[in-house]
Amino acid sequence: MSMSDPIADMLTRIRNAQMVEKKEVSIPASNLKTAIASVMQQEGFIESFSVEGDKAAKTLTIKLKYYQDKPVIETLQRISKPSLRVYASSTEMPSVKNGLGIVIVSTPKGVMTGQAASAQNVGGEVLCSLY
Repeated sequence: MSMSDPIADMLTRIRNAQMVEKKEVSIPASNLKTAIASVMQQEGFIESFSVEGDKAAKTLTIKLKYYQDKPVIETLQRISKPSLRVYASSTEMPSVKNGLGIVIVSTPKGVMTGQAASAQNVGGEVLCSLY
């Protein structure tokens, strides 16, 4: 059976791993998931990530980040879903917690934060938000 929303599965696995205070979580890898993990690492929400395995069965391993025994990622939410796609232009990019959090956007120039997309004057699909 094929998975209808692999990004939501990734976010749920991260959320569940943080609830039980795991150090890392492994998920099936894809280019989009790797790009999302890269943005999360650049913004300081995860420690690191690595992609292992051969072409057919790549695995994305994400090392989670904790501060004073609490997860750095407080809330992780999927915005655009397969049943309801959400797009934003560069001028209408949503903000999370008045700038304390980020939105991750898939643009023609790659996956980036909403703030970076606005600075580059590009819009795209709003994948998820976290703070």
